[in-house]
Amino acid sequence: MPKIVYLCFNGVLYPSETSLWSKENRAFRYGDSLFETIHANGTDIQFLDQHLSRLIKGMQTLEMLVPYEFKSTIFKDLNYLIQKNKAFSGTRIRLSVYRNDGGLYTPSNNTISYLIETYPLENPYYQINKKGLKIGIYDEIKKSPNIISPFKTGNSLPFILAGIHKTKMNWDDCLILNDRGNLVESISSNLFLVKDNTLMTPSLESGAVAGIMREKVIETAIELKLTIYDDCVIKPRQLQEADELFLTNAISGIRWIVALEDRRYFNKTSKLLIDKLNQNTFEFPPNKSLNSY
Repeated sequence: MPKIVYLCFNGVLYPSETSLWSKENRAFRYGDSLFETIHANGTDIQFLDQHLSRLIKGMQTLEMLVPYEFKSTIFKDLNYLIQKNKAFSGTRIRLSVYRNDGGLYTPSNNTISYLIETYPLENPYYQINKKGLKIGIYDEIKKSPNIISPFKTGNSLPFILAGIHKTKMNWDDCLILNDRGNLVESISSNLFLVKDNTLMTPSLESGAVAGIMREKVIETAIELKLTIYDDCVIKPRQLQEADELFLTNAISGIRWIVALEDRRYFNKTSKLLIDKLNQNTFEFPPNKSLNSY
């Protein structure tokens, strides 16, 4: 008998194929929603407090009503869902929040509903890609810095079109520019450059998502006594001058880039960072590389 996979909708578990909303749903109609993608290893959920803090800040920015004791409710529901789905290894969690039905562009109320889903991962830890990514730049639609740009919202058409473009170009990912022609991020990750042993990443003021893994990589770099600047204005030409490029997100950790057009890159710093990140996050033995597991 096939295993039943459950989801959690407003604190109640349902089989994942259950239909939960109508055509009036505001996430469907207007993209009136936020989401977080979260890494878990069994019931050990990585950086959950930071994810929920960003989500709540986004809800407040969108003037959604944050339910009483929202963090503790989500923590309880997550643990229950993981155990119900027997997700005891690496798991990708998607937590979605949307404004409830009512109104046209102007909502009739600001109450919310939430949905939690789990998906298995191949590895319970952060594992750097063996084959470097090939990337390019998508410049058809620019991302404008504004009050919602730090958050992950349901308004994702620019990223969808960027994804279609990178598939046409046979790239693994592509970088997105802001309305001033500066680099912001990739389709689903923050961007880091390494030049002469110095790390740089686009500033949040450029329009970049306030990535949880971005923050953790910055903390890890400081711990390793690496020089890092997190407030950079980065032009596309600087990619050609970099020694290394890598992408970060909460699910993969760090992915290194091998090629942009004819330029080739190394991955020394990304390997150093991901080993330390795993040691800090999953209590790996000191000086133990993930490649040994």
